[in-house]
Amino acid sequence: MGLAPAVTMGPAAWRCTEFKAGSDRLYYSRFIISPLEVGQANTLGVALRRTLLGELEGVCITIGVFSPGVNHEYTALEGIRESVHDILMNLKQIVLRGNPAAPRLEAYVSITGPGRVTARDIVLPPFVGIIDPTQHIATVTKRLHLNFGLRLGKGHGYRRQNLIEYRKGNFPLDAVFTPIRSVNYSIHRYESHSGGMMKEMPLLEIWTDGSITPREAVREASRKLKHLFSPLFAYADDYGRMITARRA
Repeated sequence: MGLAPAVTMGPAAWRCTEFKAGSDRLYYSRFIISPLEVGQANTLGVALRRTLLGELEGVCITIGVFSPGVNHEYTALEGIRESVHDILMNLKQIVLRGNPAAPRLEAYVSITGPGRVTARDIVLPPFVGIIDPTQHIATVTKRLHLNFGLRLGKGHGYRRQNLIEYRKGNFPLDAVFTPIRSVNYSIHRYESHSGGMMKEMPLLEIWTDGSITPREAVREASRKLKHLFSPLFAYADDYGRMITARRA
C-alpha cells in the first residue's frame, strides 16, 4: 500500500525504481507497472517470471576436456593444487557473455606455472567474453605446463550434465544457460484517485549474473512473449479476412 503514491493514473507504464550492481556477477533491479485492472497483475507477473527463468538464452561451459589419462574427476594432477573436480566446479562458476552463431564452440587454457590460473587465461572464440576475468580456476605449484580444453554451449534455462558425452578425459558439466539468478514478484492493490476503483500494481524484482542487466532481461522476455503470441494474431487476421470474403 505504501507504494501507491508512485503510480501513474494514465495508461499502464513500466518504471525502474531501483538498480544495484552488487558485483560484476550480480545485478539487481526493481520494476513496477501501473495502473492495471484487478487480476491483470498476476497474469503479467506469472508470464514474465516463467519467461525470464526459462526462455532467455546464454552461453556457458558445458564440458572440460583433459588428457585421456585422467580417468575420473577426483584425479589429482601433478603440480596442481586442485583436483579435477575442484577445477570443474570453478569452471562452472564462470559467467560468459556473447551471442555466437554456432550452438557449440571450443576454448582452451594453456599456461606455464607456477602461478594462479584465472578466467583471464581462457582463450575464447570470437563473440564470447568473460564477465569476471579474476575468477579462480586452479593453482599451479610447479614449473610445468597446464593445458586443457573447454566446450561451450548456447541454450536457455538449465540442463543437467549429459552423461552420454562422458568418457576418459571428457567431463560434462550441468549447464546453467540462463542469465537470471532469481525473479520475485508481488502484487499491490490501491484505490485510484478517480472514481475510487481498485487498481493493481505488480512489483517485479530481478537478479542477473552480470551478463545482461535486468532491464535488458525484461526487454528480451517481453520480445519472446510477443513472438510466442504472434501466430495467434496472424490466425485471427486470416480468419477475419476469410469471414469478410464469404460475406462479400
